[in-house]
Amino acid sequence: MKTEAVKQYGDVSVFESIDLPKPQVKPGYILIRTAATSVNPVDCKIRSGLYASLMSTLPAILHGDVAGTVEEVGAGITKFKKGDEVYGCAGGVNGEPGALSEFMLADSRLMAIKPKSLSMAQAAALPLVSITAWEALFEKIQIKPGQKVLIHAGTGGVGHIAIQLAKWAGADVYTTISSPEKAKIAKQFGVTAAINYQEEAVADYVQRLTGGKGFDVVFDTVGGDNLDKSFEAVAHYGNVITIQGNSSHHLGGFYFKSASLHAVLMLLPLLLNQNRERHGKILAQIANLVDEGVLKPLIDANQFSYSEVGKAHALLESGKALGKVVVQSDYMVI
Repeated sequence: MKTEAVKQYGDVSVFESIDLPKPQVKPGYILIRTAATSVNPVDCKIRSGLYASLMSTLPAILHGDVAGTVEEVGAGITKFKKGDEVYGCAGGVNGEPGALSEFMLADSRLMAIKPKSLSMAQAAALPLVSITAWEALFEKIQIKPGQKVLIHAGTGGVGHIAIQLAKWAGADVYTTISSPEKAKIAKQFGVTAAINYQEEAVADYVQRLTGGKGFDVVFDTVGGDNLDKSFEAVAHYGNVITIQGNSSHHLGGFYFKSASLHAVLMLLPLLLNQNRERHGKILAQIANLVDEGVLKPLIDANQFSYSEVGKAHALLESGKALGKVVVQSDYMVI
């Protein structure tokens, strides 16, 4: 089969078009003819070698997010059949090949029927970010109607999904952005206020928007010093959730608020081969919300094919992408 693979880790030029053996379907797995994938920060970090240990085998086929059509069904599977249109995040780590290929072998527990109202390209933007946002908001803390929720980077991959899910749950949602264009998009998703973090200090917007009390929930999708800003913005007895916790922080002020810190690492079921059914169930719920008009993906206007995946990585790494960066298959008509 045709693939865009990496034989060595490095910059965006390491992708190569090479032929590799077509996977053989096995019990519990489905073989997917891929239509599209999307780029997530973890894909870039694996490609660069920073997170090379998450893949471990070369040549490597990267990217977990996939949308496509079921080509073959392994023994023991009843919820999928040949011809079904599916989506999920099911490879690109732990030695399991990813989506940058003509066919992808995927654990059926990680997959769901794709939203009927979305194209393959649109559906491919959702899996990793939707599961991450769902786990953060509904499994870690169970947000409640009326809570003030601050979601950092509201036009980013996880951020824009989290805004919509929090609104659906009845929360009063706020977000940080960096430009008027991003503020406009965030308001279309229903935020009460879009905060330009380059123009307003944390203490000032906490005072302006919460009367100085702080936010009940702060969802940090950025990490680094932004996590410290999240500690500053959270209310007493509040909750901070992070998906980027790999740096050092002083917890003194946070401790004196008696607040709670939660970490979300969406990839654990893939890495540990545990609780994989949970991801498939979440994606089925996400598909329902999409088809009900509750949720929609924000996709960057730049379009890329599999053979241009290096350019897609470069865009995401530039910090200039607006929403998700999607890559569509060269190998079939979508």
